Formats: sequence, C-alpha cells, structure tokens
Amino acid sequence: MVNALPTDAWSSRVGAIARRFDREFQGQPFEVPESVEAMPIYQTWLAGQLSSRVASPFWELVRPRKGQHGLDLGCGGSFMFYPWRDWDARFYGQDVSSSICQMVNSRGPQLNSKLFKGMRHAPAHRIDYDTQQFDWVVSTGVSCYYPLDYWEQVMTAVKPVLKEGGSFIFDVLDPAQPLAEDWAILETYLGAEVELIDLADWRSHLKSLGVKIQKEQPGELFHLLKVAL
Repeated sequence: MVNALPTDAWSSRVGAIARRFDREFQGQPFEVPESVEAMPIYQTWLAGQLSSRVASPFWELVRPRKGQHGLDLGCGGSFMFYPWRDWDARFYGQDVSSSICQMVNSRGPQLNSKLFKGMRHAPAHRIDYDTQQFDWVVSTGVSCYYPLDYWEQVMTAVKPVLKEGGSFIFDVLDPAQPLAEDWAILETYLGAEVELIDLADWRSHLKSLGVKIQKEQPGELFHLLKVAL
C-alpha cells in the first residue's frame, strides 16, 4: 500500500507532477492542441522514444560499486532498466508517482531481492533515512520542475544522509539546448510546468550556498552535475 504524499508548501506543485507521471504510466490520454501535436518532439514522445534519448547517465559521474548504498530521488523505473545487478549496488528509491512506486515495489524484489531495498512514495525534499546511510544520492529529471529555492531544500535534506566524502549527482535543464523550449512546452501541456533556469544561475546559486561542483557533463537536454555538499 502506497501512502499519500505529505502536505506542505510544495504540495500543489508536487501533486501536479505526480498526476502527470501517473497518467503517462497508466496510459491515460493527454489532450494537447494541434500545434503541439505537430511538433516533432511530441511525436517522439508519443512513440515512447524521448525518455531514453534525454536520460542522464549519472553512472558516468559516479560509478556505483559493489556493496555501496545509493538513493535515487525521482527514480521512476530506474531499478527495472538500469544495470544495478552489474553494479551490485544496493538500491533505495523515492518517487512522487504512486503508480510507479507500486509497480517497482511489486517487481523489484522479484528482479533482485538482495539489491532492491524498497521505493518510497515521497518527494525529493522529504528524505527520511539514517544519517550517513548512503555512498551517493542521485536525482535526474527532477530539478527542472521546481525553482531554485526548492532545490536548496532538497540539498539540505540530502546532506545528512550522505556518508563522509559522498556525492550528490543531479541534472538541470539547459535552456541553451535546441530541444529545451519545445520540451518545456510539451511538459506544460502534459501537466507539469518547467522552470527554464540558465546554467550560469545554477552555478551562481550553488556557489552562494557553499556547494562545490566536482564534475559536469552536458547532454542533449539535461546537464549533469556532481557536487559535494
């Protein structure tokens, strides 16, 4: 049984994002104007080819190793299609979509009960794990739906659960990429508003918080960052 999402100042936005991904996972139809239907990115999404094209390969910035414990915030079906068995790393997940949580919690133990440690129905800023429990925390495809001050709360929540020397790896939408504006329009019509924040503003904000960027990697839509909190 998946519990309801907690209520706080971010509930409205979190709820909208949850509904957007619940609907897609359940195969429910989305109504979009003809102008959006005519966009190439919509046809790519409709064919189910967009997610794999824009997914951020976080493991290229932090290679999961045998016996490590990793937390994936906004993980979706990460455990089902990323090579966790090859990494032999312990997976802990969190997502706002109740439908995805139910599916992964049902199938994850069947896939590998040793590595799968459960998936919680919760937003990225609500982290309830032991202090210094994780070797690394990752969150891809999440920050783009929230303003900078929300992500500040996420990092505040992540810091205590990281082991000493552990890293936080996340991606941010790069508005300078040719695909970014059309993708933002598509997501808006799918029910989730996107924040177009320049990379320079991200770097400046992280610096003001004392967050050190260790590595970066550009992508077709998202820009990966590995930071020390």
